[in-house]
Amino acid sequence: MRDASRSGTIARRRTCRTEAGLTDSNIEANIEGTTIRWGIVGAGRIARRFADSLIHVEGARLAGVCSRREETAQALAGAFDARAYSDFDAMLGDIDALYIATLQDSHPHYALRAFAAGKPVLCEKPAAVNARALQEMIDAARAANVLFMEAMKPPFYPLYRRLRAHLQDDPIGDIGLVRAGCSMANVPLDHPSFSLEAGGGALLDIGIYEAFLAVDWLGEALDVQTIGRLGATGVDVFASLNVRHERGIAQLFCGLDLQGRGDALIGGTLGTVTIHENWWNPARATIAYTDGRKIELDEPFAGGGLNYETAHFCELLRAGETESPVMPHATSMRMIAIIDAARRDLKLRFPFETD
Repeated sequence: MRDASRSGTIARRRTCRTEAGLTDSNIEANIEGTTIRWGIVGAGRIARRFADSLIHVEGARLAGVCSRREETAQALAGAFDARAYSDFDAMLGDIDALYIATLQDSHPHYALRAFAAGKPVLCEKPAAVNARALQEMIDAARAANVLFMEAMKPPFYPLYRRLRAHLQDDPIGDIGLVRAGCSMANVPLDHPSFSLEAGGGALLDIGIYEAFLAVDWLGEALDVQTIGRLGATGVDVFASLNVRHERGIAQLFCGLDLQGRGDALIGGTLGTVTIHENWWNPARATIAYTDGRKIELDEPFAGGGLNYETAHFCELLRAGETESPVMPHATSMRMIAIIDAARRDLKLRFPFETD
């Protein structure tokens, strides 16, 4: 019965793709179980981490790397027996799925071209610098009937999944508080995080993680109050947010010029959860109950950590899905809505943003 259901899903997806004029036989074969050929656009640190993690994903391999700098594309591709491309559209013709690892201001540019070619996209966070650009990406993915997911890694880690399961069986009551933050004082001044032209700043580079945690446990944000500082380049170098959600309050911070802890706290009526630093690469958590009990969870992660979200994406692709139930489009929209509101409070606008 399961095989019949899956065949029906694949058939429906093929019909939709045919109606949309996106009959890529390679992707159809891939859905049925062959090795997924990944392409990466961008060849920096996060691209290398993705390539390292991909080794740990069964039934997937790196097939291509595209970068504006030919030497960096060749270096990354050569390390993983992949092909280097200078032409993005040429790479799209040779891959089954795309990972976008460029600076965030360019994410929509590459994603929209991939969707037009009928290619599914896993896009590094933040998927877009504002809600309007993200909605355009979501609409394009839906119109093309292809899979699109923001690469928000924490919910796919073994520790996070184990924590979710534990709290189902032994809850900490009604959860109404999320407190999370990270600030790093050693970010070099020539890092893209300090570039106003590239859509940098602490909120988008770091705060998007905290926004995810708050949305994941407390739901949609209803009110955002932000204080912070803009640096010499015009981006936010520190921001502190108080956010009222559907189910509680979040206290979040992020920064580029101070050193701050990277743990997180989830508070309920019957106890608390502390996800120890660095909470966005979760490996250890402590659950403290009001009755005096204390539970320690320890789940080391394998590979570079990005393998878990990538394996999930591959499973969705093979099943013919176009949206993740773990990291759905609605969650991405709720996250960026918090960042948009915080930037408005700080009067932070990027030169490329239009009304």
